[in-house]
Amino acid sequence: MSQNRSGRLVVPKAKDAMNKFKMEAANEVGVNLSDGYNGDITSRQAGSIGGQMVKKMIQAYEEGLSK
Repeated sequence: MSQNRSGRLVVPKAKDAMNKFKMEAANEVGVNLSDGYNGDITSRQAGSIGGQMVKKMIQAYEEGLSK
């Protein structure tokens, strides 16, 4: 799901799924996230999580193309 400039999800019902996706990506790159505030992680860790999420979204899209 995409977000607009204010950081709100375009599809609000997707919030739980996006949080789960973020937690899975963080786990895959070895970053421990809590359910609440995570402002204590480094920019590098946050970037690793975001990069992993993008990688997985691209992979899912490419798999969808091959069907």
